[in-house]
Parts: sequence; structure tokens; C-alpha cells
Amino acid sequence: MAETKTTVTAAAAKTTSSSSHQPKKSSNLLALLAVPICLAIAILFYIFVLGNPANFQGGVVGGHPVEEGMGKWFGTVYMGGPVVPVLISILLICLTFVIERFMYISKAKGKFSGSELVRKVQYHLANKNVDAALAECDKQRGSVGNVLKAGLKKYKEMITNSELDTDQKILTIKNEIEETTALELPMMEKNLVFLSTIASVATLVGLFGTVLGMIRAFSAMATGGAPDSAQLAGGISEALINTALGIGTSAIAIIMYNYFTTNIDSITYAIDESGFTLTQSFAANHK
Repeated sequence: MAETKTTVTAAAAKTTSSSSHQPKKSSNLLALLAVPICLAIAILFYIFVLGNPANFQGGVVGGHPVEEGMGKWFGTVYMGGPVVPVLISILLICLTFVIERFMYISKAKGKFSGSELVRKVQYHLANKNVDAALAECDKQRGSVGNVLKAGLKKYKEMITNSELDTDQKILTIKNEIEETTALELPMMEKNLVFLSTIASVATLVGLFGTVLGMIRAFSAMATGGAPDSAQLAGGISEALINTALGIGTSAIAIIMYNYFTTNIDSITYAIDESGFTLTQSFAANHK
């Protein structure tokens, strides 16, 4: 009978733990709106800013860019052709998600590092002061603090629990930490797929624009007579501009993707360390 009672209590504890964690509602509204908005901005920028007649000699759009000032660069980029607004929109999408992820991960890192929080919690748990450890989690306000806080609440609950043995209590604390971690990590990795996709797609779109420019350049040489030097130069310019935009956008996406994944790995390590700290502390202080 006693064994049956223990089994039922453990199951009830697990059910209570699971019900206390509800998946965070996360609508990807940003992802739905970013693509069309960035594309619209890129097209308008291409037509009205890059294609401004003031950027070209004689005010002839598509002619030779002016010799100096920003108009020279705007006019040169405009000569990249119809693929340019697509590449600009990809760059804007990339920057949008870079800013969004930077803000979220900065918040997830908290007011101070997760490793520092773990050390403070270790100190308070060694002195059997769980409330002080919870206060440190509130001060940190990051993902590590959220996970540790959930684990510490269960830790405090297990101290006064007389129905479970030590191993079951440790398992309950461990399950609580794993459930909270399972809710935190996906939010940190959200939208990173856009950056990894852009890292490849931007280069391919740039190469597509390069091919179109080279087709135009070789068409200027296939006239049967003297090649049209203006068309030849325009085609080569179009090819190089698209290549530059594609490679530049891809480079930004790759660098920022690696930056974010490195930060997420650091937070994940601190979360794992916090879970190990709680279970080891409970095993040592509450046998």
C-alpha cells in the first residue's frame, strides 16, 4: 500500500509540474509583414531615390551617373538593373531580423551573466537561503534567471515534501528545469532560420543578376560589327553591382547568424550549469 501511495503522489506531482508550464504564445507577425514591407520599400527606394534624374548626367535616368557626390553612387547602383530592388529588399529583411534578434537575445542574457547568477545561487543554497537565491533570479531578468527561478520554486517545495524520497525529489526538480528550458530555448532561436536562408539566397540572387548583366554585355559584342561600348560597359557594371550587393548581404547574414548562435550557446551552457547546481545542492543539503 505504501508503495502504491508513493507512485500516485509522484504521478500527481509530475502532472502538476506539467500543467504549470504552458507554451508561450508566439505569433510570427514580424515574419509575415517583414517580407512584403521590405520589398515595397526597396522598390520605392530603387525608383525614387536611386532612379532620381538628379543622379544622372543631363537628368536622363539610366544614362551616365553624375561625376561626384552621393548621386554618383546612387546612379551607379541603379544601373544594376531590376534585380537590385530584390537584393535591397533581402538586405532590409536581413537587417530587420538582425535588430529583432539582437534585442531579444540581449534581453535573454539578462542584467548580468548567467555564470555569475549560478555562482550567487550556489552561495545562497550552501547557506540554505532559497529566498535570497530567488531574489538573485529576479535581479538577473534573463533566460537563465527564468529557468533557475522555476527550479528554485520546485526546490523550495521539495524541501517540505515528506511523501517523496530524495531521488524522486531531485528528479522532480530536474523535470521542472527541463520543462522551463524547453520553453525558453525555442524563443531564442526563433527567426534565425531567416538569417541562415538569406546567407545562401542573397548570394544566389546576386549571381542571377550577374548572369543577366553578362548576357547583356555579350549581347553588345554580338552585333556583327563594332561592339557597343556603352552597352558592354553597362552590362559589366550591372553584373558587378549585383555581385557586390549579393555577397555583402550574405556576409552580414553569416556574421550575425554566427554571433547569435554563439550567444545562445553561452546561455544554454549557463542553463545546463544551473540545473546541475540545483540538483547537486539538493542532494548535498537535503538528504
